[in-house]
Amino acid sequence: MKVPTLQIDQLNTERLILIPFTIKICENLLNNDFSDLSTLGLKKGKSWPDHDVLETLPKIINNLLPIGSPTGFESWMIIKKDTLEIIGDAGFKGFNMEKQSIDIGYGIIKEERRKGYAEEAVTELMKWAFSTEIVKEITASCLLDNFSSINLLRKLNFTEKRQDNEMIYWSLKHN
Repeated sequence: MKVPTLQIDQLNTERLILIPFTIKICENLLNNDFSDLSTLGLKKGKSWPDHDVLETLPKIINNLLPIGSPTGFESWMIIKKDTLEIIGDAGFKGFNMEKQSIDIGYGIIKEERRKGYAEEAVTELMKWAFSTEIVKEITASCLLDNFSSINLLRKLNFTEKRQDNEMIYWSLKHN
């Protein structure tokens, strides 16, 4: 089973627009070039891209290189609808064909945390992923002391599967 190329250019929620990263956008961001974003009418959030995003961009590029363009099972920019500011990212670390599973991650810039944006973005991405009918499970992990993520994953009905010295590992099965 081959994962098809993404057939949509964005997902929308009440307050957010989610747009998938492309190789070109990632490479340009790493070179401090924001022209692609300007072309899309987007603005950088106050502290975006932060250290976590810059550290993740090469991983996003590596996930996209073998397939060329987004399938949706990579990372998405989180944009506030009212200001068109990019305030974070959320997405998947590729699709595991054998297990029909994806691992989700997310991050919101400091200035925009605790406003429900992560929940809104992750909920929409989960809804989209399960609607493809090829995803049977979404997994996640977070640090033992990341109480915001722990609370969010519990709220989204993830089940704790195990812990190690640093992380908690979660799972959500498709009904």
